[in-house]
Amino acid sequence: MPVILPVKGKSPQIPNDCFVAENATIVGEVTMGNQCSVWFSAVVRGDVNYIKMGNKVNVQDGAVIHATYKTSPTTIGNNVSIGHNALVHGCTIHDNVLIGMGSIIMDDCVVESNSIIAAGAVVTKNTRVEAGSIYAGVPAKKVKDISKELISGEINRIANNYIEYSSWFKE
Repeated sequence: MPVILPVKGKSPQIPNDCFVAENATIVGEVTMGNQCSVWFSAVVRGDVNYIKMGNKVNVQDGAVIHATYKTSPTTIGNNVSIGHNALVHGCTIHDNVLIGMGSIIMDDCVVESNSIIAAGAVVTKNTRVEAGSIYAGVPAKKVKDISKELISGEINRIANNYIEYSSWFKE
């Protein structure tokens, strides 16, 4: 059974069509949209501030979503994939974003729509990732504009695949 716990009287809000893996942890003030998934060993900790996720968000294996006490909640838009072992902390992620495996998004960052954060990138505090761009490196910098093919071929494909994958566990 997943660990789903209230903290200070605030309980996670998880629609019935979401998938939560048996060893995932979701605590506190977490609101998930429809068709979301939280995978094996992932942690979504809304204990010190709120976490709000839109529709079709997948939090892949080992990823951590957290916030900063009293100052920086985490807001995630629609159609967002958070790769394996990524850390998303006290930031805003807009719609149609792919956050690569092992990347880190720090406090008060804003990742605008139709963007990709490359695997292993570190997006430092207060960075604004331009819409339609790819950021990579440590610290992460814009490396190029994203093509329409990458939006449909990667961002949308991965988000849709995770809806399919989660259905396998509901059978």
